[in-house]
Amino acid sequence: MELTQKHQEYWSKNLRVTAILLAIWFVVTFVVSYFARDLSFNFFGWPFSFWMGAQGALVVYVGIIWFYASYMNKLDQEYGVAEEE
Repeated sequence: MELTQKHQEYWSKNLRVTAILLAIWFVVTFVVSYFARDLSFNFFGWPFSFWMGAQGALVVYVGIIWFYASYMNKLDQEYGVAEEE
């Protein structure tokens, strides 16, 4: 089955935003955690490394989910594939 130009544009935008969000997830999960011991300053009374591991990463994950859901809703509406409510 051949994809139309509109389908290819939709899919490429979807893949692009997914790749960017996965890169952000990777940096927060692995890179920041790896260098956490070097982050030795206090943040709201806790060591920043502890805060980033316990709270900051979760906040970023929720932000990623919120952004992806809102972006895809707008993209679905733009390309006419939004779900009926």
